Amino acid sequence: MASIRVKKDTTDDYLVAGRGMHPALAALSAVSTWNSGYMFIGFVGFLWMFGYSAIWIAIISTIGQLVAWIWFYKRIQHESKKRNVRSLSSLVAKVNGAPEAKLAAICSVLFLLIYAAAQLSSGGKALFAMLGWSEVTGILIGYILVILYCTAGGIRASIWTDAIQSCVMIIGSSLLCFVALSDVGWIGGLHSSLTSIDPQLTSLMPSEMKFGITLWLFAFFLGGIGVAGQPQVVTRVMTLESDKDRIQACIWFFVWQTPFLILMVLIGLASRVMFPVENFDPEMALPKMAMEVLDPFWVGLILASIFAATMSTADSQVLACTAAITDDIVPDWAQDHKKTKLTTITMAIIATAISLFAYFTENNSVFDLVVLSVYGLGSMFIPLLIIRFTGFQPSSQHSIAMMLAALFTVVIWSSATGLATDLFPSVPGMGAAFLVHLFYCIRDKEPWLMDRIPSREKAITWGIVSVGAIVMLEVLIIILA
Repeated sequence: MASIRVKKDTTDDYLVAGRGMHPALAALSAVSTWNSGYMFIGFVGFLWMFGYSAIWIAIISTIGQLVAWIWFYKRIQHESKKRNVRSLSSLVAKVNGAPEAKLAAICSVLFLLIYAAAQLSSGGKALFAMLGWSEVTGILIGYILVILYCTAGGIRASIWTDAIQSCVMIIGSSLLCFVALSDVGWIGGLHSSLTSIDPQLTSLMPSEMKFGITLWLFAFFLGGIGVAGQPQVVTRVMTLESDKDRIQACIWFFVWQTPFLILMVLIGLASRVMFPVENFDPEMALPKMAMEVLDPFWVGLILASIFAATMSTADSQVLACTAAITDDIVPDWAQDHKKTKLTTITMAIIATAISLFAYFTENNSVFDLVVLSVYGLGSMFIPLLIIRFTGFQPSSQHSIAMMLAALFTVVIWSSATGLATDLFPSVPGMGAAFLVHLFYCIRDKEPWLMDRIPSREKAITWGIVSVGAIVMLEVLIIILA
């Protein structure tokens, strides 16, 4: 209700809260938005399968997120405010509505709608598990809530509800973690039990890595930075007024995010001890654990946490789609508040339709594209943002080629190579984008590059030094592990 009392009937207020949101609220909303139902399902399942080695995802990706907050978000905040844009897709181009901005916006809408549909489906499953209601009923309830959040107060209402949902997530996770650890004998018992199940579970490094330790860890770092390529998260930064607000929000984000990650790690590891059977579905670890160790009331709270996480992400994605459409695809709607709201409702309807279609056709493959959307958007946006924020102004052709190279590489790597589990697609995706950038720089004989091309002797020397450094790093990590 606080959101409704202070809101103004303008598109700018609807999509970026007039750039005057409280840092703590924006930060908690970012935590809730980023940690969707996938954190409760996918990350816990990953820990069940890989044990201690999965902890690196949390550690290295957190470092990447810190870089995003310090470097990327500062520039995103400044440029979005300077140009009065409300979408991430606008920032990949110098001018609103440029061809590369339109392509970025179209891809954003496509991926985010699929992502939002998956969130609605996950919320439906949570309500089914909690109350025994039909998943269709859960999906439709999710749709109604998203519409209410978004149309009642726009981004303000979304942020307020996200902040509350973030608190629910922390409370529910803390309770489950405490009960689960007491059940497995706390940290000491947890470690001993994991070792007895499989010694590899207590190793800090996985047993097989086709591309080596360095690239394996680097992929997690890029995944953390890739948060700056997620429109639904970046929008929260655009609601902040000043550098001071951004710094405060950064502190709030990690104060809230870090303990949440620790809780998820402990829950995931404990789930392997509680459910050591080989034919167990890892992604059902957290709900099944809650069912076994908690009273019905607290089970409901945990499942409500999952539902809260999915809704907080879905409403943010729907609003991000709206921003992309009104800023870049149909710029004429940018200042038309009624058309902006109508766009939001339309996006929510489409996301719900996708979710229902997947349910009735029993075709869940569409939801496999959730991870693809994260990697795809991150790989498309991050390289372009880096070169633009460092002073380079690529042409539309240059920018489009980079985005398409990243997108196709991620799609092929994820679906055709069978290597996505060995190396997350962010590495080849962003690598392809930067290779295209290098090609255009060489083709156009950019002075900054041509003046820095070393002689043959220096190139060989630096190549040997680089290879040696990588080998030493690999050896050091193996020794420490």
